[in-house]
Amino acid sequence: MASLWMLFASFAFAAMGAGVKLASEFYTTSELLMYRGLVGTTVLLFLVRHKKGTFKTPFPRAHLTRSLVGVLSLWLWFFAISRLPLATAMTLNYMAPIWIAAWMFALGWWTKTKHAEWPLVVAIAMSFFGVTLVLQPAVESQQWLGGLAGVCSSVISAMAYMQVRNLGQLGEPEYRVVFYFSLTTTLVGLTMTLAGDGPQGAVFHSHTPYSLMLLLGLGLAALMAQMAMTRAYRVGKVLVVANLQYTGIVFSSLWGLAIWGDRFDWHVWLGIAVILVSGLAATFYNTRKTARGAVVKDTDPIASET
Repeated sequence: MASLWMLFASFAFAAMGAGVKLASEFYTTSELLMYRGLVGTTVLLFLVRHKKGTFKTPFPRAHLTRSLVGVLSLWLWFFAISRLPLATAMTLNYMAPIWIAAWMFALGWWTKTKHAEWPLVVAIAMSFFGVTLVLQPAVESQQWLGGLAGVCSSVISAMAYMQVRNLGQLGEPEYRVVFYFSLTTTLVGLTMTLAGDGPQGAVFHSHTPYSLMLLLGLGLAALMAQMAMTRAYRVGKVLVVANLQYTGIVFSSLWGLAIWGDRFDWHVWLGIAVILVSGLAATFYNTRKTARGAVVKDTDPIASET
């Protein structure tokens, strides 16, 4: 049953990515950021109030730092989705565990507290090789800016992951972390939109029934994915669940094929496969000592999007 929760979360995240790409034809990246956060904030506000929860926190500064880092990562990811094939943008975002593993390895080497785990070193090196393969068409078609945004998003996402894990160790419930992140996403998106992020001086773009459905759909998909992933980590084996999140690459590939008819050369598929295998290896080393139900303390189901 835990596997089904994780598979649903991966499908929902891929659906959110497809919604972002479709909606990018109507809205700027900052507008998408604002509306995505607004949906999540509104739904969580009603749910938490209904369950008599509280938003009061003793760690406002930690929430602010985590949220700002997460918002920057999310903005870059949305930008990458609007510029790249969906599967490419999704694959780059899933490099976050690689960056975490690289950071842990570098920190252990610098402090001389850990010996080099050479399978992990190989996984890190292979992932960079995979990135060069995946990004080759983007560079050749002058989409290098989207590719750069995708890589930077994954690096910053790794930072957000570690900050959320720190909040969990401080005892903060995941709903509070998600709420403040969604609220910050809304406010930052609004500020950037008012600052003139749109073309020709446009502040807000007009809506259509179709575009409104896209906004509502991507916001709900992101929220359901986060909740389903939290549930999966709580009731399942962390290593199995963490590895299953990579099915999001498969789902995003199917979305891209069905909606945009995305076709890739063999070297792109090879690059995706290399990153996938490298990510699985890094996830294995990051989570092999994590017990079932230790989601808040030792790993984070929320950070996949941020």
